Amino acid sequence: MTEASLVVTDLHVEFSGFVAVGGVSFDAHPGEVRFLIGPNGAGKTTCIDAITGLSPATGSARLGEQELLGRPVHKIVRLGIGRTFQTASVFNELSVLQNLDIAAGRHRHWSSLLRTRRGVDPSIEQALEETGLAGELATPAGILSHGQKQWLEIAMLLVQDARVLLLDEPVAGMSQDERTATGELLQRVAAKRIVLVVEHDMDFMRRFATRVTVLHQGKVLSHGTVAEVQADPKVQEVYLGTAGAATTDAMAVVPEAAAVELASAPEMAASTQHEGD
Repeated sequence: MTEASLVVTDLHVEFSGFVAVGGVSFDAHPGEVRFLIGPNGAGKTTCIDAITGLSPATGSARLGEQELLGRPVHKIVRLGIGRTFQTASVFNELSVLQNLDIAAGRHRHWSSLLRTRRGVDPSIEQALEETGLAGELATPAGILSHGQKQWLEIAMLLVQDARVLLLDEPVAGMSQDERTATGELLQRVAAKRIVLVVEHDMDFMRRFATRVTVLHQGKVLSHGTVAEVQADPKVQEVYLGTAGAATTDAMAVVPEAAAVELASAPEMAASTQHEGD
């Protein structure tokens, strides 16, 4: 597995003259769970859209020595960039194994897909074990829990040998137990891969983030460890309304307060993938 880092420098994205992302820079490295956070419309999803080729952009997004900007989507995927969306994209009528078999097929010759399978591919077994889905091999994806569907989508990236996982609100709509299991999964996955998480859930960020970049109105507001961004008066002002009254303790003890203006964001985001976020 590569030790290359993802380095984004001076990223700009415009839509008909509207600057959605205006000069954003950050990096992400194997061994850490990297978070992009910020209010709805801050430019978080647009950043990963640009990295994956879904939105035209200027600046630079490099994986090691490879520049990603300007490449077609399929070539970016071949470089090992994996992406999930806010709604899991799985084949509901197929089993967990069949979903993973299709995902793994990208690395096999077409003729092998026509042959009867003899056992489970080792890469699939490993992904099932890593994501906690080993007991769901024959389960139709459509009856999995919301959290399990997200884990299946992550497993599909793992069997494709993704070097970078860009995850857009992976815990939206999950139960507390599923959030915890997902955070632990991301920590396991990040041991050998780059994991970049776009998230609105501040409690989840506090528990599992290694480093954080805070975006606001398309620009970097703050970056650092969880403690550092929580102590930043600029971040307190954006999330709590006023820097004078906002304290680090308030963010730590009352996580709901930090997310008041974001409470409806998952529902808003579900209705559109590209509304400037």
